[in-house]
Amino acid sequence: MRKIAALLVCTSFFFACNTDKTPAADNTSIGNKSNETKDAQHFEGEISNGMKGDKISFDISADGKKLQNLTFSGYWRCSGKLEQTTTGPEGAFDIVDGKAKGSISEPPNGGSTAWHFEIDATLNGDKAEGTFRMNINNLGCDSYLLKWTASAK
Repeated sequence: MRKIAALLVCTSFFFACNTDKTPAADNTSIGNKSNETKDAQHFEGEISNGMKGDKISFDISADGKKLQNLTFSGYWRCSGKLEQTTTGPEGAFDIVDGKAKGSISEPPNGGSTAWHFEIDATLNGDKAEGTFRMNINNLGCDSYLLKWTASAK
């Protein structure tokens, strides 16, 4: 699981949490997202209340029932430091009546160093908007609540 690998990297560097060099940021890694979503609709968007250049992307499954491959690329605070990362959950969020709302913990059983990903998305054709947050409580890492808009690509 890429989150566990990133967590091990973070803790081995005294909670630096700079995960932009993890396999999740490498398109050649096993489980490459681009190979998993041939029939999915891809969305890309920007964060309006984060750091300049922060981005979000995700796919809507071909059947329209899952928001998957959620990826945040940008800055978050980790142990009091501003760090850049590219990451997202391996799980998917259910879409019901054009909305995806929920959270994913990785590992699923949680724990003090689990990654938590939360999304509240409204999908309308080729446009989407909502909020996103990710954090690791025990390590003091948090993106805080970010507002985003995205469009199909």
